[in-house]
Amino acid sequence: MKVFKKILIFITISSITIATLIGGASKNLFINLNYNPKTPIKVAVFLYRANDNYISQVRKNLENIQKENEDKVQFSFFDGNGNQGIQNESIDKALNENFDLFIINLVDTKVDAIEDIFNKIEQKNIPFILDGTPTKDIINFIKPYNHTVFIGTDTQQSGVLQGKIIVNSWNANKQAIDKNNDNVLQYIMLHGKINSPGAIDRTKYSILTINNAGIKTEELASKFCDWEKECAKTNIESLFLNYGDKIEAIIANNDAMAIGAIQALQKYGYNKGNKEKNILVVGVDGIPEAQNLVNKGFMAGTVIQDARAEAEAIYSIGMNLVYGKAPLEDTNYKFDDTGIIIRLPYEEYIKP
Repeated sequence: MKVFKKILIFITISSITIATLIGGASKNLFINLNYNPKTPIKVAVFLYRANDNYISQVRKNLENIQKENEDKVQFSFFDGNGNQGIQNESIDKALNENFDLFIINLVDTKVDAIEDIFNKIEQKNIPFILDGTPTKDIINFIKPYNHTVFIGTDTQQSGVLQGKIIVNSWNANKQAIDKNNDNVLQYIMLHGKINSPGAIDRTKYSILTINNAGIKTEELASKFCDWEKECAKTNIESLFLNYGDKIEAIIANNDAMAIGAIQALQKYGYNKGNKEKNILVVGVDGIPEAQNLVNKGFMAGTVIQDARAEAEAIYSIGMNLVYGKAPLEDTNYKFDDTGIIIRLPYEEYIKP
């Protein structure tokens, strides 16, 4: 009887110890039961819109990483076509296709639009990376998930750098820029997606940086163009008829819209190399077409968001999640104060 009691006590203590260890580890350690180490890791990448200039660059770099690591990873891409419903359907189907990891570039930033599909991902126990700049509501909603990481950018920095490009151009060539000699910069703002945290930060901090440098500003007009070139082109064509030579700068939340603006201006003979017929145009992303326009002097500058660096972060952090490691193990990345967001830096690009 004594022997039986000792065995029972040992089993009880062992069970409690194991449970305690598992419970304590579960907050920091994710064991991916879906992963088969004998095959390449299958990654589903859900793009908000495949034809977006910058997103297409990220995709291209992920494809290059796959070529460089053929036995390690296999990416499959799904186009949300700018529609959260389409993206949710793609995710729903992929949940039954044995993917090891999800990369999601959200179309919509409202919690109620993604809540159901994210709960399904969690139930399937699939680790995932959210690519892009999240809202506070999304951060709070996702934070309890213990195998999720955001890979975003310092969107405030992108606005600041846009502002600095304008400030430096103004200080170096104020006489040509300030066409009406009123010591005020008259500008048009081209916004990205409505309620996008990135678009809001780029708008706010570009103007704040200009004002903090002692330059007064006046907004002639602002348009929401959902990051699209054609929308920007059409709107600037129309606005130029209203404001013409009063426009001294066009600040676009991304390069696609900046390129559209330049195409519109060139229709009226501006931004073709004549310094007397030039309007400052700045963008964000640093896509090749924008860099080419900057090099030619048709565009004042852009702010580089490094697509290769973003793809590398997705790959290295994603592999850690699949392997059940700490997300940032063996990397140089750091979380911001949220504890779940990696913010990649921007850099200014102006004419060499």
